[in-house]
Amino acid sequence: MVQERAEPVVTIRQLSKTYFRGEAMVTALHGIDLEIRQGEFCAFVGPSGCGKSTLLNLVAGLDDPTSGDIEIDGRSTNTLNSQDWTTMRRETIGIVFQAFHLVHGLTAEENIALPLMLRGEPGRDIAVRVDDLLHRVGMSHRRRHRPGELSGGEQQRVAIARALAHRPRLLLADEPTGNVDSHQGAEIMTLIRELARSGGQTVLLVTHSAQAASAADYTWAMHDGKLVSRTTHFPQSVYPS
Repeated sequence: MVQERAEPVVTIRQLSKTYFRGEAMVTALHGIDLEIRQGEFCAFVGPSGCGKSTLLNLVAGLDDPTSGDIEIDGRSTNTLNSQDWTTMRRETIGIVFQAFHLVHGLTAEENIALPLMLRGEPGRDIAVRVDDLLHRVGMSHRRRHRPGELSGGEQQRVAIARALAHRPRLLLADEPTGNVDSHQGAEIMTLIRELARSGGQTVLLVTHSAQAASAADYTWAMHDGKLVSRTTHFPQSVYPS
């Protein structure tokens, strides 16, 4: 019996992005075609300026393409306005940034609860979800600490929990190990993979780190705004539980 392939979560067609640096036109992405299916963990690697962060920003709706199309769950994003994108990020997309972007006046548990409060979920449901996530990211004992009282690795654990709080179908991670040491980075990547696998999320990771990329199911190397090669990994042997 032939097993059916999972449905695509992200479909990219002839995606290009150009911008001007002074009077010079720079092509950040050039005709990208790509399909990422439900439950896949895809990493993008390459030198600075290769276009990988630009690609992630376009999928997140944080920038607009010059041409081409991105579909998320079969819906073209070309017609989305700012409010549509806000809803998309509130319902469908979770984002983990290199710089954490936690709200400094809020505790760890309050930061995780924030996206659920913005959705208007009941307080009791929020409390249960936050408790579960704090436990799963190993931060229950730090729940009432604010970001300034946490290490870089601890802040990133809270940021990951916050990004997954609303159970998004798509998780975007932009250099999530960039501000932590190599040991913490390995722990962060193990955590992202385990949580995404258990939640059924599709993951797009941008990283300079070959070690971080090896946590993905496969890696696309990028150069001069193009996808140049794909490598398949066996991440369970790289980041053991």
